[in-house]
Amino acid sequence: MTHLDTGGQVDGAHPATVTSPETGLTSSEVAERVARGQVNDVPVRSSRSLAEIVRANVFTRFNAIIGVLWIIMLVVAPIQDSLFGFVILANTGIGIVQEWRAKKTLDSLAVIGEVRPTVRRDGTAAEVATSEIVLDDLIEVGPGDKVVVDGMCAEADGLEIDESLLTGEADPVVKRPGDRVMSGSFVVAGGGSFQATRVGREAYAAQLAEEASRFTLVHSELRSGISTILKYVTWMMIPTAIGLIVSQLVVKENELKDSVARTVGGIVPMVPEGLVLLTSVAFAIGVIRLGRKQCLVQELPAIEGLARVDTVCLDKTGTLTEGGMDVTGLRVLGDGDETYLRKVLGELGSADPRPNASLQAIIDAYPDTTGWRLTDTLPFSSARKYSGATFEEREGSGETVSWLLGAPDVLLDPADPALAETERMNEQGLRVLLLARARDGVDVDDPGAAEGVRPAALVVLEQRLRPDAADTLRYFAEQNVRAKVISGDNAVSVGAVASKLGLSGTAVDARRLPADREAMAGALDEGTVFGRVTPQQKRNMVGALQSDGRTVAMTGDGVNDVLALKDADIGVAMGSGSEATRAVAQIVLLNNSFATLPSVVAEGRRVIGNITRVATLFLVKTVYSVLLAVLVVVSRVEYPFLPRHLTLLSTLTIGVPAFFLALAPNKERARPHFVRRVMRYAIPGGVLAGLATFASYLVAREHYTGPGSLDAETSAATLTLFLISIWVLAIIARPYTWWRIGLVAAMGGAFLVVLVVPWLQDFFALKLVGVTMPWVATGIAVFSAGVLELLWRWVDRRFPA
Repeated sequence: MTHLDTGGQVDGAHPATVTSPETGLTSSEVAERVARGQVNDVPVRSSRSLAEIVRANVFTRFNAIIGVLWIIMLVVAPIQDSLFGFVILANTGIGIVQEWRAKKTLDSLAVIGEVRPTVRRDGTAAEVATSEIVLDDLIEVGPGDKVVVDGMCAEADGLEIDESLLTGEADPVVKRPGDRVMSGSFVVAGGGSFQATRVGREAYAAQLAEEASRFTLVHSELRSGISTILKYVTWMMIPTAIGLIVSQLVVKENELKDSVARTVGGIVPMVPEGLVLLTSVAFAIGVIRLGRKQCLVQELPAIEGLARVDTVCLDKTGTLTEGGMDVTGLRVLGDGDETYLRKVLGELGSADPRPNASLQAIIDAYPDTTGWRLTDTLPFSSARKYSGATFEEREGSGETVSWLLGAPDVLLDPADPALAETERMNEQGLRVLLLARARDGVDVDDPGAAEGVRPAALVVLEQRLRPDAADTLRYFAEQNVRAKVISGDNAVSVGAVASKLGLSGTAVDARRLPADREAMAGALDEGTVFGRVTPQQKRNMVGALQSDGRTVAMTGDGVNDVLALKDADIGVAMGSGSEATRAVAQIVLLNNSFATLPSVVAEGRRVIGNITRVATLFLVKTVYSVLLAVLVVVSRVEYPFLPRHLTLLSTLTIGVPAFFLALAPNKERARPHFVRRVMRYAIPGGVLAGLATFASYLVAREHYTGPGSLDAETSAATLTLFLISIWVLAIIARPYTWWRIGLVAAMGGAFLVVLVVPWLQDFFALKLVGVTMPWVATGIAVFSAGVLELLWRWVDRRFPA
């Protein structure tokens, strides 16, 4: 093995100073670098501090508006008219607590799933945290390991590194001692070590905004939709609020304090203050719930994204099957000597310092080796589909023999009769590897080493099926989510495994797939299981599905899955998978259980479905508040409500119900067009509520005369608006369950208590006067509720989501 020239330097990086690549840095040299600050101080996760969480929840646009209005009301009006400010304080506090809980959950899970590179110090290799790496450290790498800092290759044993996530180059790069190694790349084959030449914020990936662990951000339709809605609300609020201020303070010439109170009463309900809060709380609680199931959500909107997925691409190994395998047979081909071939397999196993699952099974089955002298090795590569080694079987003879171990349909001639036997075993779901001898004089790393090989034996391996895989696949089928199995193994073998798990469909050899994206999308639509897929093909298949309008999730645990995981809408990695897959995935299943995925889907559906309900509630209020303000300005009358009235209505018909509805179970399939779906209910509902309330108010103004008439008019309008709002809540709460019926009934009962308890009547300035007007107000509300029911049903038919 070749070592680094200690005076080497890479592109102006810190010069290498390690005196002995065999031992790495000494403890004193590490301490010196720590004292000088030459440590890898880039944070592993981007997680907000408590101060940042408080700042983000307190200093918002709407909190500023509400805060100013609250201060005004504390000065000019009774405490009853300032209740809305205390509600905002409570909401903000809840938001801070829930996000802090979610942060602690995420950070604790991140420590479990954190990459821990192997560093050689004082001649001993040990795992350390990424943040503990210092300049000049010697870091060992193998297949699936992520390069965490920039460096220079010190040792290489068939080392191939994929830099496509950084440079866009699809082909792995062979690294030799002295070559540059970039952070953010990952090892696809072989092993070796490199010396850290740039650490912390000087590293290449750090300069690309930590791109090694966060290449793309999940698009959140929910959050972007709410942002769009809030922009619309702001545009509506400003001119309406100005008109209301002028109307109440100038036109009517009322007592100043009463005018200010009614002006604030008109502005406050226009603000959907709890909508952003409940969205954040719903996401935060989702993170906490999934954290209890050992599911690390690296990007919060990924919960929502997986709920929208309609196609899930599954890697067989590590997802449908467990990582380990068992050798169940050795089929000698021709007149070979089985004892000798067992020795060959044992030597091949001992030649690879980082065996994959297949080779580990062979090592377990054939542990004894003869001590042949190893002269060359070729690590396994997913693109190549085989590995190999060259031995000098008789030491000192100078004669070498090269052996290859890999896919029979890649190494054998299509007409070879051994392929027919392989096919029969594949149909039983068995995995078959071919042991073959290369041509004399050919090194295993020769590009033509696989040509003209002499087949010696078939190694038969049995894969261990995950006990929970069948139930998970059945769940996806019931939810109309199509499953596509994409594997580098033989298509027939993968198809047999999928069939055992209840997944039926056509098995396709990916080598026959068209290269054209549109044609590939058609082939993917027809097939279910795809074998002999290369890493680049996995990426292309994800792209083809997306071009066909599919929302794609990709699961995987191996280095060959990294490119596809990065490009998929949602990447899901196993906790035991390679460092590279965990780095690019949005969701990491730390318990390695495929059965956790339905929980993530269910959590996403809960968030999307419930926030859609809650958003409709909040925006109905915003629409009727804006409309009432416009009607008041045009009619030049007093605004019908004081802040206390709308605080009471908002609490009973929106605030309290919204918290229950936002956190309740919800299995509805996620649908697109969030803004359109919310506004198609909120606009007609809000317009009808506003018109009915104003009509009741005008009728009451004609009915009541004399001192105290404004309080009676307000009470009649409040009754009408409450009855319509409670009916909106009753519609939103469907389909009914016992607790939803109880929730609506409890809110109605609470309002009734306010109407009949004398001190509550005084506190909220609500007193129904006479018999006629309360029944008129009720009649207007009942009629409007009936119209609303018919209107929303018509909207469902006319404008389906």
